[in-house]
Amino acid sequence: MSNNGLVLILLGAPGAGKGTYCKELKTRYGIPQISTGDMFRAAVKEGSELGHQAVAYMDQGALVPDNLVIGLVRDRFNQPDCRAGFILDGFPRTVEQADALVGLLKGIQMPLPLVISLDVDKETLIRRLSGRRMCRSCDKGNFNVFTLKPKVDGICDYCGGELYQRDDDQESVILKRLAVYTEQTEPLIDYYAARNALHKLVLKGGIEDMLKTICGIIDGRAAKV
Repeated sequence: MSNNGLVLILLGAPGAGKGTYCKELKTRYGIPQISTGDMFRAAVKEGSELGHQAVAYMDQGALVPDNLVIGLVRDRFNQPDCRAGFILDGFPRTVEQADALVGLLKGIQMPLPLVISLDVDKETLIRRLSGRRMCRSCDKGNFNVFTLKPKVDGICDYCGGELYQRDDDQESVILKRLAVYTEQTEPLIDYYAARNALHKLVLKGGIEDMLKTICGIIDGRAAKV
């Protein structure tokens, strides 16, 4: 299916499942997922200057400053795989970033975004994040000690690598991340609602049910273009 220059934003608190849905949607619509969190973590791992600047904020559960995020996203938008559209995961996170996004999209002749907000209760978010375990050796290993346990404790089912808990998935940092989201990112819901760009979804049922709903919203938008 043609995406007609689809620019999709998934809003939601840490642990809402944005990354999971993005992975499915990018396959269905043939456009890349742009995750600022993944990009900053890669920069930290590589030991780049950007990584050094970002890591102090990330380890505390705070937002990376707007100027660093906007510069990172601008460079990513100019890569060839973004010409047909993309899915934004973790950007924008502030109203200032949302304002900057308008200019960035205009500069690459892309349409204004379709925005879907994923609503999950706080207790579920904490359980998801504190139980999350990632593989050190491959990008498939994403488990949860409560809801998606590996076959062997601490070992990735896919490659046998070691599973670990990210620093920002410690409960004290999770609470800080959720507080930051409420204060700085939730205003984006009002921002996009005022521009008739927002679809708010309360997550119910399984992943497949929610994907069907999300795709229905996207396909309905594409049919009008």
